[in-house]
Amino acid sequence: MSKIIALANQKGGVGKTTSSINLAASLAVLDFKTLLVDADPQANSTSGIGFDPRNIKNSIYECIINQVDPHEAIQKTETPNLDLLPAHIDLVGAEIEMINLSGREFKMKQVFDAVRDEYDFIIIDCSPSLGLITINALTAADSVIIPVQCEYFALEGLGKLLNTIKIVQSRLNPQLEIEGILLTMYDVRLRLSNQVVDEVKTHFEDMVFDTIIQRNTRLSEAPSFGVSVIMHDATCKGAINYLNLAREIIEKNGLTKGEPQAATATV
Repeated sequence: MSKIIALANQKGGVGKTTSSINLAASLAVLDFKTLLVDADPQANSTSGIGFDPRNIKNSIYECIINQVDPHEAIQKTETPNLDLLPAHIDLVGAEIEMINLSGREFKMKQVFDAVRDEYDFIIIDCSPSLGLITINALTAADSVIIPVQCEYFALEGLGKLLNTIKIVQSRLNPQLEIEGILLTMYDVRLRLSNQVVDEVKTHFEDMVFDTIIQRNTRLSEAPSFGVSVIMHDATCKGAINYLNLAREIIEKNGLTKGEPQAATATV
């Protein structure tokens, strides 16, 4: 049975989609069968991994609202071991359509229950909001990763997100855990980046991942080619950072698999 991890932060521009794509790809490269779920109406994970949302017939929206079998929506990507459950703009209307549905907070969980046994990891890219779709993702997930950018106001809104997680834990998903806080967009040249790292680690201590995601040109370029950074340039800092994050999560969860030679060579 897979581990389901949601990446969530209602604050935009924190590297959530970048982290979702590249963590999923890194887990796949490390020989773990992985499903990347795009739960954001902007569909950036879908386009960032090489699919045009306008050409998607079935997406997470159809699975949630029309009970389409997720097997009819899942797409294979160019990365071995990595599949995608895509999104498109229709997802923006799903929250309104779900308002009067019975068990509306559990619709996404029902979708994942149909495919969970087929994957080692399911990675959910949540929308930058704390709406019903994100609540669905947190209800379906085993744990949540919170990306936090190493910039001014980094902790802004984090308390609200943590409060939402507590509400989900108490009312909908008692098993939900915080996998960790992921520091992103780190620039070694900036004093501010180091100050943010110190501040976040002071506040949250062991909840913070050891791996920090550095600013990297290749990381920014990769979505324009419709691939993860590890497929774009496996030797760049961004690829190495996300491989290290994947290894940290694998080790934390007590999982081991033979590591591909190519992946070992990149570090």
